[in-house]
Amino acid sequence: MRVLEQFVGKQVIVEISGNTVCEGRLIDLGLDLMVLANEQRFFYIPLVHVQNVIFDAQSSGEITEPSNASIDYQTENLSFRKILTNAKGRFVEIYVTGNKTIHGYLTSIMNDYFVFYSPVYKTMFVSMNHLKWLIPYQSNLTPYSLSNQLLPVSPTQITLSKSFEEQCKKLEGKLVVFDLGDHTNKMGLLQKADNNFVELINAQGDRVGWNLQHLKTVYMP
Repeated sequence: MRVLEQFVGKQVIVEISGNTVCEGRLIDLGLDLMVLANEQRFFYIPLVHVQNVIFDAQSSGEITEPSNASIDYQTENLSFRKILTNAKGRFVEIYVTGNKTIHGYLTSIMNDYFVFYSPVYKTMFVSMNHLKWLIPYQSNLTPYSLSNQLLPVSPTQITLSKSFEEQCKKLEGKLVVFDLGDHTNKMGLLQKADNNFVELINAQGDRVGWNLQHLKTVYMP
């Protein structure tokens, strides 16, 4: 028996990477993903980011589970990539880094990253390795209560590459923001992307090298 199977159906507290905590009923478990339900939200959490799981003995056990916000999937084949594929085109909330969640929808899924459209940040490229959770919206809701006219079906005409590094190469010579600008040296002119590193020229004209494996998102402002 896998260690986590004992928690299925129980109210739990889950600590994930980044000192973030999620609470809810563990309703499903796949090879690389867990699903928590809490009130009107389903949390789809990749296991690679789960630090620990604690049975919530203080819970009353009276949890209202969501009724219509789940992502359709076959239970026996539950996986992170399948959830991403089935979530394509749906309004979702994702958490990747820092103290911000991002709201919008997935438009394309590549080898190790996906393309995400946010009404705030517009087209973003998000590394799959750093997605901490995904929460589908209720079917009658949209991000920021925007009308569908303000949420384009095909928001970008950018040619997509298979990998996150190759996609960053396509942004060479452009002004970019990595990780939502959580560090001033993550904003600048992308000079070069090569061999898992990128070189940025920041606002002061300094050249800064970043390990691409630790960068989570990128977009052009």
